[in-house]
Amino acid sequence: MREEMAFGSGDYVVYPTHGVGKVIGIESREIAGQELQLFVIAFDRDRMTLRVPIGKVVHAGLRRLSTRKVMENALTKLRGRARVKKTMWSRRAQEYEAKINSGDPVSIAEVVRDLHPNVGQPDQSFSERQIYEAAFDRLACELAALESIDKETATGKLEELLSAA
Repeated sequence: MREEMAFGSGDYVVYPTHGVGKVIGIESREIAGQELQLFVIAFDRDRMTLRVPIGKVVHAGLRRLSTRKVMENALTKLRGRARVKKTMWSRRAQEYEAKINSGDPVSIAEVVRDLHPNVGQPDQSFSERQIYEAAFDRLACELAALESIDKETATGKLEELLSAA
């Protein structure tokens, strides 16, 4: 069995643009006259079901949950100093979106760290808050799935790390 087919029913996976989902099965469908095997992935939070052709798993970026070591690296990033860039917000927003959609927890943690609202800092714009919340949510969901805890506990753990920084 090839690595990309190594997901089983009940496994948690990460789809870069949607975050953590759960494989609920594999099904066959005829599409454009071709018989395809598809992973069926449920994203409960978004009330969405995604079907990914088994042969396109690598191209789609579907992956297993991060290892504990990768998550530890991400959590270490949260404790670091925010890098304030002087470039225009529109360009930074594009960079942040790309990091979130990469699905890489370390990159997502950088976005959370850089956009975390600090005391004494001017209020964030609506788009800054939106990007921050998307990154924070994505990181909390993967942490929760990895550590088999609920999302609220994972959120509390992330907030604790951010306030200690």
